[in-house]
Amino acid sequence: MRSESFFCFGSDKLDLTTENICVTIGGKEILRNVSYKFRSGKRTAIIGANGAGKSTFLKVLCLLNEKFTGIMSLDGKNLRELGRKNLSKVMAILPQEREAPQDTTVKQLVSFGRFPHRKFFGGSSSEDESAIKNALELTKLTDFENRQVISLSGGEKQRAWLAMTLAQRPKILLLDEPTTYLDIAHQIEVMDIITDVNKKFHTTIIMVLHDINHARLFSDEVLILKDKKLFATGNPKKILSAQTLSEVFNVEADIFTNSAGDEIIFPTKRRI
Repeated sequence: MRSESFFCFGSDKLDLTTENICVTIGGKEILRNVSYKFRSGKRTAIIGANGAGKSTFLKVLCLLNEKFTGIMSLDGKNLRELGRKNLSKVMAILPQEREAPQDTTVKQLVSFGRFPHRKFFGGSSSEDESAIKNALELTKLTDFENRQVISLSGGEKQRAWLAMTLAQRPKILLLDEPTTYLDIAHQIEVMDIITDVNKKFHTTIIMVLHDINHARLFSDEVLILKDKKLFATGNPKKILSAQTLSEVFNVEADIFTNSAGDEIIFPTKRRI
C-alpha cells in the first residue's frame, strides 16, 4: 500500500513533535503551551472533556488551523515551511464534519484521496488505481464502489470516508471522533480497520476519542487535555484510571475485567 517515496524525509519513521502550541480564537484561549511527541507507528488517543481543545489541536497538527503559535516539526522539518500541499502527501485527516455531492459514488469519493499525488491536468495513474483498490479492500467496500454515498448506512459511509483518507497512503492518519453516531458493532468495525492499518503499514494514528474504553483498548499512548493544557500522557492502561476520570470528567467510575482479560472502565455517576 505504501509508496516508496512521498518526499524527502530522512527516514520512513516520522515523529510529529509539537512545542508550546498555543491557540487563541476571537480573543478566547483554546490551547496553552501543548508540547508532545507523537511517535512514529504508534496509535495515540487524544481525550478530554468537551471544550478541552481536542479537535482544535488535531486541526493544528495538519495545518487546517494555522492560527497558532509554537513549533511543529516532522522529521526535524518545520510544518509551516513544508506547507499544506506537501504535508497532504504524508498526512491525512478525517474530520467530524464532511460532505460530498449527492451523486458521488463510493469509488469517486475514495479517488478524491489521490488529489495530493496527482499532477496538474493529469488523469489517474496505475498507482492511483492501485491505491483506490487497496483502500476499498481494507474497508471492505469493494462491492459498494458503484453505490452512491448518500445511499449508504451510517457505518458504510464512515468506512467510505475512511477509505478516502487511506487512498492518500498517509504515513500519519488523523481521525476526529471516528466512531461518533455509529452503533456498537460499527464502532468496533471502524476501530478494527484502524488497528489493521496501523499493524500492516505502521501508519501513525492520532485520534480524538470520546469513548474511554476505546482509548484503553485501541491505543498505545494517550494524551489528555484539560483546561486548555496538557494534563497527562502515557500508557492508556496505566493512566486511564478511576482517579483520572474523576479529575478530568468529574465522574466516579468502577473498573472490572471482561472475558478477554481487558480492564474496562464504567462511569457510575457524576462526582459532587
